Amino acid sequence: MYLGDEAWPDLGEYFEDESLALVPVGSTEQHGPHLPEATDHLIAEAFAREAAERGGYLCTPTVNVGVSPHHRQFHGTMWVDAPVFRDYMESLTRNLAYHGIDRVIFVNAHGGNVDHLREVGRRLRADETLYAIEWMWDNSIPELVDELFAQNGPHGGPKETAMIQYLQSDLVHDDRLTEARDGGPASVAEADTVKHGARTFYDAADNTENGVLGDQTDATAQKGEQLFEAATDQLVQLADWLDEQPFEALMPKEHV
Repeated sequence: MYLGDEAWPDLGEYFEDESLALVPVGSTEQHGPHLPEATDHLIAEAFAREAAERGGYLCTPTVNVGVSPHHRQFHGTMWVDAPVFRDYMESLTRNLAYHGIDRVIFVNAHGGNVDHLREVGRRLRADETLYAIEWMWDNSIPELVDELFAQNGPHGGPKETAMIQYLQSDLVHDDRLTEARDGGPASVAEADTVKHGARTFYDAADNTENGVLGDQTDATAQKGEQLFEAATDQLVQLADWLDEQPFEALMPKEHV
């Protein structure tokens, strides 16, 4: 069930019986010369909507702009400052609690959001408002990602390329895949920006001239479908597990 498509009386029926919501969270940022700036939020919304449909859960509208200042040198990248993002996500999630939701999965597709969504979840759990956790699609299927791609990126690499080829192929510039591969390093290690154990880079532009890493020519829509099906299955299983937990078991332990 997608919240934005429903009339309020029908949503009331959901809130009477269910207490879990999926909140897709992504970004609007450069993904190299071959992928749209919508890449992360397209992926997040696709997973959240599909898992909600399969599991009978509620999917909220997508948060399209996240914490992306490290991509700011590239045209069109949008971002909000990290404290603003945390406060916004906390406020949005408390809104769901007002309607009776007491557990939330942030269906996230942008690495820059991870730590901040974890902090939001910690705040909400600390005052026992609800239990919110962050889920990142590729972290749910690491073995498959490694099996499908010799060098998967991380940013704008073949795994994200394959995903958009499957989900919305008309937005992929397939004629630029070789350019994307040749214009950036295969990995952060090859960028040589880790010195004596310290990460000397702050921005994507410090690592790659065209904004991406990996071998994008290794991507296909068929691989994207494999990734999508496998990760969606993991997300549904996570939602089912979370839905079954007693609320008290999700809250902080008492002081020893």
